[in-house]
Amino acid sequence: MIRFLFAIAGSVFSWVTTALVAAGVCAMVVLGLYGSDLPSADAVRNYEPPVISRIYSGEGRILGEVQDPDGDRRLFVPIEDIPPLVQNAFIAAEDGNFREHGGFDPRAIASAVRDLVVSRGEVVRGGSGITQQVVKNFIVGGGRNVERKLEELLLSVQVETILTKDEILELYLNEIYLGQQSAGVAAAAEAYFDKNLDELSVAEAAYLAVLPRRPSGLHPVNNRDRVIRARDNVLREMHENGFIDRAAYEEALEDPLRTVQGGDYPSFRAGIPDDDYFTAEVRRQIVQDYGREALETDGLTIRATVDPDMQRIAEEALQRALEDYDRSLGRWRGTGERIEEAALEDWQAALRRAPVPRDVELEGPWLPAVVLEVADQSLRLGIEGREEGDPAPVVPREDIAWMQGSFFDNFERGDVVLVRRMTADADGGFIRWTLRQVPEVQGAFMAMDVNTGRVIAMQGGFSVQDSVFNRATQAQRQPGSSFKPFVYAAALDSGYTPATIVVDAPIEVDTGNGVWRPQNASNQFYGPTPLRTGIEQSRNLMTIRLAQEVGMDVVAGYAERFGVYDDMNPFLANSLGSEETTLFRMVAAYSMFANGGERVEPTLVDRVQDRMGRTIYRHDQRICLDCNETALPAGAAPQVVSDRARVMDPVTAYQLTSMMQGVTQRGTARGVGAALDVPVAGKTGTTNDAKDVWFVGFTNTIAAGCYIGYDTPRSLGRGASGGGMCGPVFTRFMSEAVERYGAGPFEIPEGGTFINIDRVTGARLPDGSSGENVIAEYFRLGEEPIFGLALDGGWAMGSDLQLFSDGGGGTERQVTTSTGETVTVAPRASFGSLSSGGLY
Repeated sequence: MIRFLFAIAGSVFSWVTTALVAAGVCAMVVLGLYGSDLPSADAVRNYEPPVISRIYSGEGRILGEVQDPDGDRRLFVPIEDIPPLVQNAFIAAEDGNFREHGGFDPRAIASAVRDLVVSRGEVVRGGSGITQQVVKNFIVGGGRNVERKLEELLLSVQVETILTKDEILELYLNEIYLGQQSAGVAAAAEAYFDKNLDELSVAEAAYLAVLPRRPSGLHPVNNRDRVIRARDNVLREMHENGFIDRAAYEEALEDPLRTVQGGDYPSFRAGIPDDDYFTAEVRRQIVQDYGREALETDGLTIRATVDPDMQRIAEEALQRALEDYDRSLGRWRGTGERIEEAALEDWQAALRRAPVPRDVELEGPWLPAVVLEVADQSLRLGIEGREEGDPAPVVPREDIAWMQGSFFDNFERGDVVLVRRMTADADGGFIRWTLRQVPEVQGAFMAMDVNTGRVIAMQGGFSVQDSVFNRATQAQRQPGSSFKPFVYAAALDSGYTPATIVVDAPIEVDTGNGVWRPQNASNQFYGPTPLRTGIEQSRNLMTIRLAQEVGMDVVAGYAERFGVYDDMNPFLANSLGSEETTLFRMVAAYSMFANGGERVEPTLVDRVQDRMGRTIYRHDQRICLDCNETALPAGAAPQVVSDRARVMDPVTAYQLTSMMQGVTQRGTARGVGAALDVPVAGKTGTTNDAKDVWFVGFTNTIAAGCYIGYDTPRSLGRGASGGGMCGPVFTRFMSEAVERYGAGPFEIPEGGTFINIDRVTGARLPDGSSGENVIAEYFRLGEEPIFGLALDGGWAMGSDLQLFSDGGGGTERQVTTSTGETVTVAPRASFGSLSSGGLY
């Protein structure tokens, strides 16, 4: 018996020895056959999967995200930012010995077969470990033949020699597909739970860990029972491996698995706003600078300069002005969309397909609707998104009182329209459904910080879903009189002063194609007038004479220096703003008036970082001397050093700003100054036939501008003006901007002194004088104004010219000095004192 047992043992030993030798020989053969032809394992070291890019506000609010339209949604997260709970859940589910083995786990491969049989197809962990799956996903692909499996095993061993366990796990957790178009654990956490990784519960982490093997077959709602069993198996593995304690394990088993798909959480997409004009422009500029592929796949983090609250105010202010003008015309155009009679039986589905804007929230959301019945006193509608219990979908006849025509003239069954709830201002109570339409007239608004160039708001039209064309950056329009400050800036830098007298009288210019006879907006002439009054009242003839005196080549140089144009044509008509530019350029240029004449580059982006958080672009290049100090003395602020170039003398900038304050106090935008309780300066613009109207203005912190006009230019009507249409947009926005960003007096530079001047005649007044027409003008030191001389630009002025005066300018007037004395001010300069030109 003993001899028999020894014989059996000897045979077993021989078989085992033979098997081991054979395995060794096979391994040598395999290495010989495949080792030299294996793909390089180094591919995993430099692998960068396609990752979505995100746009954030300065406060970290998500504004939008961009991904490859043909790819999965992936957020890259460094391993140090993936919580241990999530790491351990996947290790427990996929490769319990991951941190111990050298590339693959033979026991796991055998165990996978056992688990497949025992669980009747409910896969707990696969035969391939985490390293093998990295190799499969990144190098060899997903084939199932023996050769590919051998390559996978051999490469797994190699990968373990060139990457750490954490590096391998980082690749795995960011690459794996987990269903719901989500690649990687961070995207999946948002897709299933609308959570960040560090917000996941134990049960939620375990559920994600069951998904790599069968993401489509483990839907949390459609396959709930199977999911719960698979999740509970992972929880058991986590407990047995010491990743969670008994209490956490038992608590997680009771978790009912609440998910986005089950309606328990909102979708993460609900927290990502639809594109507006600002975010669309950011995308366009990133594509221009870095390329579309980088934006869609490089995982860029883009910090936009927008202030979301101010963006909403800008949007509403412009929309309100456009709608008010549109309704004043009384013409109904509607959406131009119809639902055919055959489709009205299921009008809800047909209406969902209607290509009408759904992004307008002026005084409440504008909702798509379809006309179902046209009655004598009302319209009956079907309204998208209307819930049970909402007011009856009826528009009464009184709602169309502003329109020309009746219900029967303007509406037919099947018309697609837009409506909103009209509510009472006092308590928000429902009044009626009211018809709305996207205005045909368009426009743009933009605001920026005058010191940093950060654009805080940009609205490029009424609705980005109606028209993606951004009129703030893309529309080339004539700025009209809003260009005049650049003519005056050139003059002030050339030796003129705010009190310099310029003749306001008829001009004739032979252009070679006929005689050009420019006019003031009033079609009247005002005779010799100080520069200040010329800009306050936007006198065209004074501006042309001034441009002629200074030289249009000099004016063009100023416009180019401020970035209004790249290469301005030095034609005299362009001094009145007849050459096209963009609102974006104009607001940026006005910012340099506001900050004292220093160059500032407008930007929509503060910073761009790559997927690893490295900064690849930063707008603010100023140096902070003590920002790294852990503590500063009480009351001390960080010292920021700027090396911005100077584009204008600071005295000139202040003089011009003071003159443009007059525009908002007494001039063509007096309503702006009256509405804002802070110093504000600006200039209106109204082009020929009122085809475009403008207002660009600023406080000492924020510059903002607006233009309104038809996309195909045509007259806005006789009453249209920059002050009347764009002024209110600026005022609505700036009243909120002042609360948020503050505003104060414009800084007075060194190198000048104040002299009292009569703003009507330009005459010098004694110190301390007071009166309606007394103004303290700022003159450069040593620059004593010469009174009694006027510039005419070289054009003669007929002696029979009919002039009229404003403010009593044609007669002697009396003013009171600071000592209480009464002095007499001479009348307006006489024709005999006029000069034919030159600097005085």
